[in-house]
Amino acid sequence: MSRARAFSVVRSETCDTLTSSERRQHRPTSVALEWRLDLVSFAMTKKIVFTEHAPAAIGPYSQAVVAGNMVFCSGQIAIDPASGELKKGTVAEQTELVLRNMKAVLEAAGSKLENVVKTGVFLADMGDFAEMNEVYARYFPENPPARACVAVRTLPKEVDVEIECVALVG
Repeated sequence: MSRARAFSVVRSETCDTLTSSERRQHRPTSVALEWRLDLVSFAMTKKIVFTEHAPAAIGPYSQAVVAGNMVFCSGQIAIDPASGELKKGTVAEQTELVLRNMKAVLEAAGSKLENVVKTGVFLADMGDFAEMNEVYARYFPENPPARACVAVRTLPKEVDVEIECVALVG
C-alpha cells in the first residue's frame, strides 16, 4: 500500500469513528491539504544541476538543485566561467556577470529567467543598491520576481554582489 493511500485510509477510518459533534468540528479541507502535501512530498525527486557555462561551485554545494518542479540556484558571484577568474569591476559589471551565470544555470536546469519566483541579493555595501538594481531591472523587465536584498559584512572572494534564486522548471 502506498504511503498516500495508507494516510487516506487512516483518515477515513478516523472520520467514521467520530461522534456527530466531533464531525461538525472536523475540517475536511485541512485533511485534503494534508493528504495533498503528503502526495507531493512522496513524489518529489532531487536532481543536481551542473553546467560548464557557469562557474563551478567553490565549496561543497551544487550550482543548483531541481526538486519537483522547482529550481533552487546557489548564489552566483562574478566569476568568468570560461577562465575561472574573478572579475572585480564596478557593481554594475559584477551584477551583469552574476545574472548571466544565473541564467546559464537556470537553462541547464530546464528553466529560464522568466520563471524566477524569488531572488536573494547580497551586497557588500547597500550604497551600491541603485547600481545593482539598474542592471537587475534589465534582466527582469516584466513581472519581476519577489526579492530580498541585504547588505552583508563580506561575500565570498571579497566580491560586491551575490545573487541566488528559486524558479519554476519549464
